[in-house]
Amino acid sequence: MDAVIDVLLDIFTQPAVIVALIALIGLAVQGKSFSDVLKGTIRTLVGFLVLAAGAGVVVGSLDPFGAMFQHAFNVQGVVPNNEAIVAQVLLDYGSAAALIFFFGMIVNIVLAATTRFKYIYLSGHVAFYIAAMFAVILGVAGFEPWAVVLWGSIAQGIYMVVSPALVQPFMRRVTGSDDVALGHTGGAGVALSGLVALITRGKGRSKSTEEISFPSGLGFLRDTTVIVALSMAVIYIIVGLFAGAAYIEGELSNGQNFIVFLALQAATFSAGVFIILAGVRVVLAEIVPAFKGISEKLVKNAKPALDVPIVFPFAPNAVLIGFLASFVGGIVGMLGMAALGTAIIIPGVVAHFMTGAASGVIGNAVGGRRGAVLGAFANGVAITFLPLFLLPVLGDIGFSNSTFSDSDYGVFGLILGGVSGAGGQIAVIVALAVALLALYGTTFALRGRDRRKAAEAEADATPAPAATSR
Repeated sequence: MDAVIDVLLDIFTQPAVIVALIALIGLAVQGKSFSDVLKGTIRTLVGFLVLAAGAGVVVGSLDPFGAMFQHAFNVQGVVPNNEAIVAQVLLDYGSAAALIFFFGMIVNIVLAATTRFKYIYLSGHVAFYIAAMFAVILGVAGFEPWAVVLWGSIAQGIYMVVSPALVQPFMRRVTGSDDVALGHTGGAGVALSGLVALITRGKGRSKSTEEISFPSGLGFLRDTTVIVALSMAVIYIIVGLFAGAAYIEGELSNGQNFIVFLALQAATFSAGVFIILAGVRVVLAEIVPAFKGISEKLVKNAKPALDVPIVFPFAPNAVLIGFLASFVGGIVGMLGMAALGTAIIIPGVVAHFMTGAASGVIGNAVGGRRGAVLGAFANGVAITFLPLFLLPVLGDIGFSNSTFSDSDYGVFGLILGGVSGAGGQIAVIVALAVALLALYGTTFALRGRDRRKAAEAEADATPAPAATSR
């Protein structure tokens, strides 16, 4: 069994493999030629690997920034980092997490096929992380190992259709279609950013972040790669000056001049964003047509729920604005915790970049520049306080120096953990049953509404009988 689990993990925790398999299935069920299937599958695989490589470059350039920030401002506390906390979880809950992840995907497909929530969650890495969180919460609740897997898989499947559904009304504004969804554990925070942008957008048309005009002499700032590199260079150098040249050259740069090191890190960050955008374009060009085959043959009207970089090309300026606004929200939240005397959640730079950037794009689509800033700021505050509230429901894991970083861990973890704390195992089972009933109840209600609308439209289209003369 352990060998099988290891193989499944090797396959299904690799998002590039999952997306490539989906492309293969979608193209095959459309009856495409062997050449087209092979080409589409490989391009999807390579495109996603390019995207992942870009994300790796970005994360690598952010690591020294996080170290400088902690050293410069002498901040100690809980670090929200998914990889770090999952590594601890797997020591005790590794098998349960793997099985929840695998069977949760099956539940996801069943729910997509039988309800109006047509989302197939393809971000395998973060799906595995949230499976690990469900394993911890149910284990802490005292469930037997088999029950942890059973109820955890149902919770996972429900999560995989609900999270994209929260963001989809705003995603339609970004993409201009209903073909692609957002599948990421920051979904609740991104949806919050859209809601905040909607509430604060004011009257009239809001100017987009992409309409920012630069003087003719500053025309080079219209280039996204250039503006990201320059902006990040300013941020890196300011934080670096607080951290001190001695610390940077002694601990981070291997003796390289600290200004040169920081400028290169900023340029590396910009290069990572450039790579991400290139990979996203390839994936979108292949996965959307392939998904039409799945929609037609397997799950009618299925929508792929993909990782956050999928929205970056739609508003590159908003990516940077959203990151900065979210990070500021994280700092404000951290200062609030210090004032309240609670555990301090240190702003996780990677989480703020990934979810903050997506929040900026969503906020911009809904409420322009103001929406991008305020929406991403709200996300930053949310992903600072939600990990703090989540700590008590994680048992001994909650007393470690790291925790889950994105908003969905806080929202869905608090719901499941709160129900467990209030009513024990029976309450958890009842809550999951109620969630399933809600999904199917919503489906039946919407189907009835659609039938009524269709009947009304048909009645309106039917010409009235001609009057007869006597």
